[in-house]
Amino acid sequence: MPDQSAVDVHSAAAEQAAEIATARRDIARIATAGSVDDGKSTLIGRLLYDSKAVFEDQYAAIERASRGDYVDLALLTDGLRAEREQGITIDVAYRYFSTPRRTFVLADTPGHVQYTRNMVTGASTADLAIVLVDARKGMLEQSRRHAYLAALLRVPHLVVAVNKMDLVDWSQPVFDAIRDEFRAFAARLDVPDLTVVPVSALRGDNVVTRSDAAPWYTGPSLLEHLESVEVAGDQNLTDVRFPVQYVIRPQSDAFHDYRGYAGTVASGVLRPGDEVRVLPGGRTTTIAAIDGPRGPVEAAVPPMAVTVRLADDLDVSRGDLVCGPDGGPEVTQDLDALVCWMADEPLRPRQRVAVKHTTRSVRAMVKEVVHRLDVNTLDHEEAAGELGLNDIGRVRLRTTQPLFVDDYTHNRATGRFILVDEATNATVGAGMLVPH
Repeated sequence: MPDQSAVDVHSAAAEQAAEIATARRDIARIATAGSVDDGKSTLIGRLLYDSKAVFEDQYAAIERASRGDYVDLALLTDGLRAEREQGITIDVAYRYFSTPRRTFVLADTPGHVQYTRNMVTGASTADLAIVLVDARKGMLEQSRRHAYLAALLRVPHLVVAVNKMDLVDWSQPVFDAIRDEFRAFAARLDVPDLTVVPVSALRGDNVVTRSDAAPWYTGPSLLEHLESVEVAGDQNLTDVRFPVQYVIRPQSDAFHDYRGYAGTVASGVLRPGDEVRVLPGGRTTTIAAIDGPRGPVEAAVPPMAVTVRLADDLDVSRGDLVCGPDGGPEVTQDLDALVCWMADEPLRPRQRVAVKHTTRSVRAMVKEVVHRLDVNTLDHEEAAGELGLNDIGRVRLRTTQPLFVDDYTHNRATGRFILVDEATNATVGAGMLVPH
């Protein structure tokens, strides 16, 4: 009698299980954006509910909290009291769910103009941005603003979800007009990948499964597109950048001579035996070993958190950068960047701020506000002189110590920084380094 408990590891079911387990390591980070009342929170709630990522007690709780004639799925992300009272999104809410093909990190960002800074926070690490447009209203100022911010933050993939199509009777001419207008605007922003999908978040049409309500639409549903879009290829695996976050020196009997440098791989591939250079000193050495959470690893790629051991005893500390022997970052004290200002007090020349870039923190002074950007027209206001709350403009800064930087278009990890108020320690700006 054969052993019924034995598992054939070469069977189709076992191979499928192994494929699913491998696919789950593929993580896609998604940010939603758009104007007020376009249905961003409802769309995420629909994605979570229809993909079976909501527990029964969670659903029962939002069913009790709903005030209308239907279950308000937006409450799955709008958890703050002020959000529920006003029916709006104020802060960034993160949700996590998995399908057999991929794991998702969803950031639900606010649509109001005064919360644009929250949208920048949610989209800064996103692989894909979903911009919602109300089919009845078409493209609004905030739709353009958020599309521009997604392009400015170099989010590789942009999806326009034309929501509330049921309220325009799934009119193809309405959808085509919005799609064509958005494509024309995106062409000016140099968006590398744009997809437009007609949906009804409230009813679930074209969100997880394709709907018969729009027979003229032959593309994928929103979730089908999110599962299939290629995000792994967006990583920079060429230029080695490893900011040192912490020096590990146990000085114990078990690890008497252990000296490792912990951090997250920003870009490139690290392997034992590779020649590397350590900045700011500039000395070269080789990687002796790389340790992960579960032991030695043969290669480290972004965004793995690892500890790198070097063959030579060099003076390496937090804020230093390990890079390749050639093609390293620019070492400079002069920053030329596009800054999104997030504080009530304007940013003005001669102002002093702290700059946090990767794991390095330095003090800086604003040399010049070159221009302010008009998000609607994409024109430059040369005589602006300052940046107000939620303004975006080109700013030149001078730091007290050198930073190791790349252009943001070339490397998102080492091409961005945040500005911090030295008095309050509050984050007051986000910057993206632009070519000189």
